[in-house]
Amino acid sequence: MGTKLVLCDCLGSQTLDASQIAEATSLEPSRVYTNLCGSEANISAKALSDGDVIVACQQERAFFEMLADELDVDAPGFVDLRDRAGWSDQGHMAGPKQAALAAEAALNIPMSKSVDVISEGTCLVVGAGDTVFDTAAQLCDTLAVTVLQTDSTEVPVDRRFDVVRGTVRSLTGALGDFSVRIDAFSQLQPGGRGAFDFTPAQDGAVSDCDIVVDLTGGTAMVPAPHKRHGYLRADPRQPGAVAALLADAVQMIGTFEKPLYIALEPALCAHSRAEQSGCSKCLNVCPTGAITPAGDHVSVDPMICAGCGACAALCPSGAITYDAPPVSVVFRRLDTLAATYRKAGGHSPRLLVHDAEHGAEMIRLAARFGRGLPADVIPFETENLAGFGHAEMVAALSTGFAHVDVLLSPRTERDTPDHEARLACALAGQGRVQLLDLPDPEALSDHLFATSEAAQAAPFALPIGTRRQVARLAARTLNPDQDVLELPEHAPYGAVLVNTDACTLCLSCVSLCPSGALGDNPDLPQLLFQEDACLQCGLCANICPEDAISLEPRMNLTDTALSQVVLNEEEPFACIECGALFGVKSTIERITEKLAGKHAMFATNDAAKMIQMCDNCRIQAQYHSQNNPFSNGEPRVPRTTDDYLKDRDQIEPSSKRRDH
Repeated sequence: MGTKLVLCDCLGSQTLDASQIAEATSLEPSRVYTNLCGSEANISAKALSDGDVIVACQQERAFFEMLADELDVDAPGFVDLRDRAGWSDQGHMAGPKQAALAAEAALNIPMSKSVDVISEGTCLVVGAGDTVFDTAAQLCDTLAVTVLQTDSTEVPVDRRFDVVRGTVRSLTGALGDFSVRIDAFSQLQPGGRGAFDFTPAQDGAVSDCDIVVDLTGGTAMVPAPHKRHGYLRADPRQPGAVAALLADAVQMIGTFEKPLYIALEPALCAHSRAEQSGCSKCLNVCPTGAITPAGDHVSVDPMICAGCGACAALCPSGAITYDAPPVSVVFRRLDTLAATYRKAGGHSPRLLVHDAEHGAEMIRLAARFGRGLPADVIPFETENLAGFGHAEMVAALSTGFAHVDVLLSPRTERDTPDHEARLACALAGQGRVQLLDLPDPEALSDHLFATSEAAQAAPFALPIGTRRQVARLAARTLNPDQDVLELPEHAPYGAVLVNTDACTLCLSCVSLCPSGALGDNPDLPQLLFQEDACLQCGLCANICPEDAISLEPRMNLTDTALSQVVLNEEEPFACIECGALFGVKSTIERITEKLAGKHAMFATNDAAKMIQMCDNCRIQAQYHSQNNPFSNGEPRVPRTTDDYLKDRDQIEPSSKRRDH
């Protein structure tokens, strides 16, 4: 992004205040032009030639990019000030918002990581009837097509594509790397006269391909089929849908960039320990099946992941984070928007979170044909709407936004946003975050203008750190007079409650805790707990042999949550020989009561006393006891040659040896 901002009022249809933008940002705005994409194109050309520029227009982006290409210069940056601010019933009041949007556009956003995916055009077309053969005939000139016929319709004599029969048992993979397992598989035998014959059917055949075209008209072969790259599905009874599918299929040959949406740190994952199940939130919410168990942690298939971000929003430990872009970029954008809005003279802005397709189109239509957005509503576009979780919501409120609205799209999976919005309201106050599921642009404008009397913004906090750290800081900022906040079920913050009457201090929970929230004291029998580290994964409760542990979702805002507290402790037992402290007194006494005189190993009084000895004294007592288990008797004396000769002399007198 550049530092020069080229402004245009789009034939005088909006009000732009260049001086206000200059005062509130580090940009250098131009004077306000009127028709940069038309009669003033020469001015646009000069600005692009100078370089380091942002054009305040998104509608004619293609024109400016083409102009840059003709001039052989780098394409400019773009920011939409018209649809998001200028075209509004309150456009004359939108100066602070325009400054905030311009400042956000000037941020340096890192490029997302990606990997190359190679598709050689090997295509499997699955279906029945004549439609599947017609589709194969249209694709075979571009792609290497094999038809998997699911019925016994007579096969055409067109040998430009292969034909097999069978049913798909399973389909895994994505574009460039599909694996298909087929039952009742039989191959066409091209020889002979008359209709083609097929080989005897066999189960368990495996085939690899780059593209799968599903014309079965039944249940999809993969979860979330619209998100699986390379898997194209259409109802064979709808010619229009099949034609659109064909147009997409012929484009799927070559090398493609697949974004790497998710970063995984297995060591932080709280999925399981010692075959005990813990957190499975990401597994339950992933719509594509890209996340699978992998021992103590989970694994993410980057080729299947569609980047919805729900797993990152729900992950309590930060083992899964969204990386396209990282969450730190989201926090920086939020802080820039709020800080610039205040600097430009605005106060108590509201945030409208939306996606790049449905939400952006709703805003454009509302601006062009309706009332637009209120002057205090700042739109925030994100590629992963489900990934805008509670941490991002409360971070927005703590940076200075008075309210957060999340505009859902028809394809948004509702479970994660619903949960995260409830959690955000519990952390920030009821009514501060709202999900919008509105049918049309007019309804969007009406809702936002009707709720213009928003709550006043809270004191500000800088969102720096992990999502957990930012959420805690934001909660403290937004609730200065509260110590503990009650949270909804399945929240990733909370306390561990221990029934001290049932707990035996076996410390099984300590050994399995993935975050180190539970600990022990090496000098005393104590169970320690640090609340801010607790993930509420449930591993401790699952492993506890006495069922002494329960979980309480909450957010402790006091400093006690940052340090260890004692959940349970008992008096240690003193060794009866040396006085060294070891074990738990009540446990040693119970063991002595149950075993002394009742078990063969502790039948005598001396043997029973060993239960009450430390490790060193117990070994000493065993070694010197009458029934020493380590004793092997007197060591055997090595035999020498003299010993053998002496034995021989005793058996055979020397006189007889001389006689011989």
